Parts: sequence; structure tokens; C-alpha cells
Amino acid sequence: MCVWVGACTRGACVHVGVQYLQPGAAQPGAWWELGAGSVGAEAALPPSTKQHVAAVHPACSHQHLELQHLARNSLFCCFLPAGAMQGLLRTGLPVLRAAAGPQLQARSSQHDAPAHARLLLSQLFQPLNLQVGGVAGCEGQAAELVCRSHRLMLQGGLIHPASPGCYHLLPPAVRSMEKLIRLIDSAMRNIGGQKVNMPSLSSAELWRTSGRWEQMGPELFRLTDRHSKQYCLGPTHEEAVTELVAAHSSLSYRQLPLRLYQVTRKFRDEPKPRFGLLRSREFYMKDMYTFDTSEEAARHTYELVCRAYRSLFERLGLRCVQVRAATGTIGGTASHEFQLPADIGEDRLVLCPAGHFAANVEMLDREQTACPTCGEKLTQSRGIEVGHTFYLGTKYSSIHNAIFYTPENKLQLAEMGCYGLGVTRILAASIEVLSTEDSIRWPSLIAPYQVCFIPPKKGSKEEQGAALLERLYDDVAEALPHLVGDAVLDDRTQMTIGKRLKDANKLGYPYVVIAGRRVCEDPPLFEVWDQSSGTVLYLTKEGVIELLSKVQVP
Repeated sequence: MCVWVGACTRGACVHVGVQYLQPGAAQPGAWWELGAGSVGAEAALPPSTKQHVAAVHPACSHQHLELQHLARNSLFCCFLPAGAMQGLLRTGLPVLRAAAGPQLQARSSQHDAPAHARLLLSQLFQPLNLQVGGVAGCEGQAAELVCRSHRLMLQGGLIHPASPGCYHLLPPAVRSMEKLIRLIDSAMRNIGGQKVNMPSLSSAELWRTSGRWEQMGPELFRLTDRHSKQYCLGPTHEEAVTELVAAHSSLSYRQLPLRLYQVTRKFRDEPKPRFGLLRSREFYMKDMYTFDTSEEAARHTYELVCRAYRSLFERLGLRCVQVRAATGTIGGTASHEFQLPADIGEDRLVLCPAGHFAANVEMLDREQTACPTCGEKLTQSRGIEVGHTFYLGTKYSSIHNAIFYTPENKLQLAEMGCYGLGVTRILAASIEVLSTEDSIRWPSLIAPYQVCFIPPKKGSKEEQGAALLERLYDDVAEALPHLVGDAVLDDRTQMTIGKRLKDANKLGYPYVVIAGRRVCEDPPLFEVWDQSSGTVLYLTKEGVIELLSKVQVP
């Protein structure tokens, strides 16, 4: 039998547990943590037990990991004879200074180490090119950089060009995208969505069956394998998902509505990719495909998804307009686009000033200049399409025989819809519409990092504040564990605070915490920049933690 005593990193308590070790066993037995007791309590163990506990056993690394995971403690252990074990269990907790005193005393004399790794800016793979001028890898593409989001994402180390229309997404962009995907997942689950993952490669036979192999033209990436079989890289998955559902021929009306979605890479052979992630050849998209028992039910699903889209953009703080649109090569009988108004947008929109009507110009007769509802003159605007919805009816279910059994035990075609969100396009479009010409502004929920801590310059009068800022960083991580991994420490202390603050402003951290001149006051005051409100606050450590406690991270 093995007794574990773990001293916590702050030196405030001792954890005790029991584990059975079978002779010759490769793995330890079950572990029980008995609890925690005050280090300051007096010893209540028999002297013989204390003597045994004080002896540190050297071969316990496997069990160290067990309790490290549970309580993040530093540990030592020993073996006890059965009589001493019974005495320990009779005595109960708290377990005591006599058991852990020497180790705790040595620990408390050391600097308190954080239970987490600090995220240092100098160690992040985020190649910055924040000065005005050219961008690495974009020589000869000056015309491309008239797009604000493209330029800022390149300068801020979010993306790097790989080939025309294809980009490396660097760690900050991936963090932002993953947060956005978590928000999308939540929105889709709330309306009954089930997540799947379908192959990017789709057979030519499927696309020929629907007629889109020829209809898509050169925008479809096509390839032939070694067996002369033809495939395409899917820009969308109507054929694949309908075939998947059709393969389950025993589908019942009780299983409908069925709402399947995925977030995957898509491919489109754009004739002229431009504007960075706004029009690229490879991109991430959320696409949902729904199957209902009737047109009425499918229309209900359609409105449900549209409402979820509107709520998502509202949660992101983005003004999004739902406009009538053409069905294009996807088909169906009804379609809407979700547009972020922006001068750089490639779609031309007409809007009723009173909000009664909105459409892509391709849906209008040339003579139509007034709102069909209120008669007000329609205004024109440009927009970036970030979402698209389609009511498909039985266009694909009839081709691939996606059927279900009705309550009368008859076979019937499922009514379908499909719904897309451009994930990487939303990232770029949000930067496009929220940012200034030289500084990124994020929807706060999907900012790669929520807060940047800036210590004083090395050798400055305020240098003593560096330790206070580092302690604040650790205290924030301890008090607000949801921000662990979302707080960056700008350790480039060879640079002035002003230069690093300028960089932080350009990178768009929602909050910047600085150890400036007032950190030397009593009590120390930290300078906090709130980018969303444009305000500067001077707060104590407790004030900073209180402010950051309101930060949401998906």
C-alpha cells in the first residue's frame, strides 16, 4: 500500500491519498484522494507513522502524474506498514506538518511557479510585418492589397500566400477560426444539427447524375486517378450527402427532420482569385443539408436556419443583411444570401430604407426602383456574401432516391434544403468591415487572443513593475481559467512600451494591460486599454481581474 502526500504549489495545503500496489504489477491500483488539510495544523499521527511518512520513496514517477493531473501538486510519497496505515486512516485529516514539513518549507522558500506556461509573444509563430510598405511574399501584387482585410491579415502574421488563391493559415488565424467554428457548432446544435465529415473527393458519376459535372464548367477542380476514374474536389456536397441518406433505405418519418452539417475545406477554380480570403480557391465552409417530410416542414427548417444565421451574426456584432438571391448552379426554388455591407464587396444590393425589402440586383427587373411593399425608393449598396441558403425541394432526392416511410408505410421523397456559411470568408469580412486602415479590429468573441500584457522596457524607471505584471498575468490565469491560452505576454522588453502598444493596437487585442508609470504607486495601478470602447482605465490587480472576468471565450 502506498500513501501519497502532495504539497500544493502555493504552500497552503497538503493532499493525501491512498493507492494499492500489487506485488509485481506493472500498473498501480485504484487511487483515492482522501482530501486536503491545513498545513498549519498540529500533527496527530503516531510518532512511528510520522517517521515512515518522512521517508521519501524514490520510485514513484507514475503515481506523481496521477495526482498532478488531479490537483497540479508537487508530490512525495512513501510506503507504510499495515499498522501505520490503519493508524493514519483512523486519525483522518488534516494531514500534517510533521508529514510534509521539510518538503513544504523548502518549497515555500522558492519563487511560486505558475501552474501554467506563460504565452510569450516572442515564441509565437506570427511573423509580423507591421510597418507601412510591402508585405513579404507579395511582391508584384500591390493591386491586390487595396483590400484592407487582405493587407492587414498579411501584415499581422495571420496568413501567408502559398500559391494564387491559396493561403497558409498561421496560428492566430487558426485560433480565430476554431473559435468561430465553436460558435457555429453551437448554433447548429441548437437547431438539431448533427455533425458529419464527408470526403473532399467526389466521384464524377455522382455529379454526372445530377447534371452538374457539365453545368459547373471550369470552376470545378477535376482529376483522374491511376485507374482512369474521374473525380472532383467538392465545392459543395449536395450529391454526396443525398447519396449518403439514400443508402439508408429504411429511413422513417420518425427520424425526420434530419439536419446534417460539416465544416470542411472546399475548392473552387476561381478564374481570378483576389482579395485574400474573400475570394480564394481553397476555403473553409460550413454546409448543412436538411431532409424533411413535407414542403411545409422544409420551409419551417429553412426559416429556422435563417434565424440561426441572423443570431450568429448579431452575436458577432456584425451587421448582416439577408437578401433575396438567385439559386444558380445549386438549384432549388428559393434562395437568400447573407451579406455584410462593404465598399469592397463584389455583390450589388438594393435595399428598402425601411427594411421591407432586400435583394441582389440580379433578382430585379430593370424597371424596378421602388420597394414592392411600401413604395420607398430602393437604395444601392455593395456587400460581401458570407452565407447562402437554398430551398431545394426534391431536386436531389428525386435523382438519388432519398426516400422515407410515411406513417401509412408508403415511400415518399424527402424535401431538402442546403445552407452554407463561408468560415474563412467571415474571418476576412469581419476584419474588412470593423478595422481601420492600419489596425485590425475583431469581433471580440473570435479574436485570436483576448488580452496582451506589456511589461516595462528593460532598464527603464518602471522596470520593477515587470514582476508585478507577471504576477498579475499568473493571478488572472488562476482566477479566470477560461482565459488561459488567451492571454499573451509581450516579452520584447528591449522595445519601449509605446512601440509595443502600437503593435498591440494594430493586431487588435480586445484588451491591453500595461505596467506603466503608475505601477509604482501604492497600490500599484495598471493601465488597461479597452479596444471595444476606446477607453483607458487605471485599475488595481483586483480591478483588472474583475474587468477581464466579463470576457467571453467560445
